[in-house]
Amino acid sequence: MRTEPKKIGMLTPSSNTVLEPICMEMVRELPNVTCHFSRFEVTKISLEDEALAQFDFEPMLQAAELLAHAEVDVIAWNGTSGGWLGFDVDVKLCKKIEERTGIPATTSMLSQVEAFKAHNIKNIHLVTPYISEINTLIAEQYQQYCDIETLQARGLGQTVNRSFSQVADEKIEAMIQEVAEEQVDGISMVCTNFPGITKVDYYEKKYGIIIYDTINTLLWQCLRMMGQETDTVKGWGGIFHTGPLVVNNS
Repeated sequence: MRTEPKKIGMLTPSSNTVLEPICMEMVRELPNVTCHFSRFEVTKISLEDEALAQFDFEPMLQAAELLAHAEVDVIAWNGTSGGWLGFDVDVKLCKKIEERTGIPATTSMLSQVEAFKAHNIKNIHLVTPYISEINTLIAEQYQQYCDIETLQARGLGQTVNRSFSQVADEKIEAMIQEVAEEQVDGISMVCTNFPGITKVDYYEKKYGIIIYDTINTLLWQCLRMMGQETDTVKGWGGIFHTGPLVVNNS
């Protein structure tokens, strides 16, 4: 019988065009890991009732069931709604996915928390494409759930999920450069449809700060949940190193 690779199942916002190609590229050099995706409707990120209703559990659970048909080894919500709905909501979602499918589950935001704990992060700067009200809620969740202090937060005031993927590199770097002037343990870049992840190695080397993006932290956690080495992932941030986190500024 043919030996199958470890399979990561990812729940994907319907309007997201960044996370799938990025995740596939991240695991390209890993011969024993593949990624698989299931979508449900997400088009707007705001605090309006209609936008919040996109994250009702049932559509997400139905998408998770479809991933379970592929007998994936872990199911991951590759999205950041727990940042403003509450990390406890993500915990409940994971429990329901596991009850429905029998497969271990995680989320982008819970994976960030695990990365912060693993690397002894006490404070961060926050960079997102979101409105300031959502950034405030994310910072509150960091403080309440894992005692992480947000020193500075920058956003772009956008709400249309499709637009997040179209933000220019220069605009993303300008936000990172601005917050990086103040010393901090790490930068949290929140949004799985945000193209900042494509230049994460460049940003880390130039500004001397590890970036905890919600895509690279999710993959890092999924690999750990499946018992896979993380330092085999190259070029996608210092988070994947198993030893002390050191930024190479050479």
